[in-house]
Amino acid sequence: MATQATTSKDQAQVVLVGCGCPLRGMGWYHAVQMLGGECPSAKLCYVVEPWFMGAGASGPGGAEFAEFQKDAKENHGVGFYKSLADLPVLEEGVKRLALISGRTSDNPRLLGESIEAGCTAIYLEKPGAPTVAELEAMKAQASTAGVTVLMGYNKNVCKYVSRTRDYAATVDDGHVTFVSNNTYEPTAESLGECFERNCEGMLKNMAIHELALLVSFYDVTVENIESVEVDKEFSSMQTLKGPSGKEWTDFDKIKFTIKTKTGKEVSVQANRCGGDTSYATVSQKDGKELFRHSMPDEDDEANVAVLEKKYPGAMAYFFSQDPDYTTVKEKVAAFCAKGTEPDGIATIDIAIQTLRTAEFLVPELQGQLSKKASCFAFIKGFQRK
Repeated sequence: MATQATTSKDQAQVVLVGCGCPLRGMGWYHAVQMLGGECPSAKLCYVVEPWFMGAGASGPGGAEFAEFQKDAKENHGVGFYKSLADLPVLEEGVKRLALISGRTSDNPRLLGESIEAGCTAIYLEKPGAPTVAELEAMKAQASTAGVTVLMGYNKNVCKYVSRTRDYAATVDDGHVTFVSNNTYEPTAESLGECFERNCEGMLKNMAIHELALLVSFYDVTVENIESVEVDKEFSSMQTLKGPSGKEWTDFDKIKFTIKTKTGKEVSVQANRCGGDTSYATVSQKDGKELFRHSMPDEDDEANVAVLEKKYPGAMAYFFSQDPDYTTVKEKVAAFCAKGTEPDGIATIDIAIQTLRTAEFLVPELQGQLSKKASCFAFIKGFQRK
């Protein structure tokens, strides 16, 4: 069995908080990337996993987690704990980084516990917290403790985003649309499970990356939004039962355009059942497409094929975004270990503005789609008369 993992020079000691189920959990994929040496400045030393080391051990995914735990301990020297309070005392001179990838509702508590455990930097998965108020309180807590919080908004460093923005800058009046797709089945069962597991809703989960792009690069804030227009022909909102039997209302697909008071215009399209390719386009005002770049592109597809064979059955989006996950982790770990400026990485301030935008948009978009549904109901009623 390997001895306890330790950092070498210029490495951050990473504590992964929330591993989740192998092949499905984002935390698990972060772990295998670090164990594979893909992030030189990050050394995965500890995993904190309350669920699968507690009540979830005998439930779905428990056996798979136990197998991963055994391999990580025996072959990589990773220590596993049920809580951050159980971690060993931080050794002098070691820089500890918490990578928080648990349930969004737990993040405010986990951030505080990470600070208590001696972490000087925190990598926080989107959206950061359930509400703006909680995220603002987390920012204040970290600031008081002198801890830097950086966000896992990996699309901010994606190749398809940068190349689309670069092309748009070369044309007059080019309109950019960011498109995010996922691979759920278009069934009540599949979408109901999705709605329940991601109960914060599409705009605070799947499409939050696109909203972060709007905040980061298009001057979008609640105060600067002039108008929002939903594409009623494309968009859909459903109320479905999750595995627990409880009903959840969310968008299964949405498309909208935002105009800002500073003269910028940009669109977002997200589809839970749209496939495994996300992309961005630049179009003329008449809708003619001038440019498109996809994720993965042709250069990335060979890597995707390798990863599909290496991790059969894993979530498809892990593979298409694999290089970007690596980039974000490496930059955050290098900042923690050496103080290297994390260029392009979203801050908690961007996360707050992003979450504020999501909270503003949800009722606005729901209202516009409800008017569409009411109109259809009126027409059907009129036709029956």
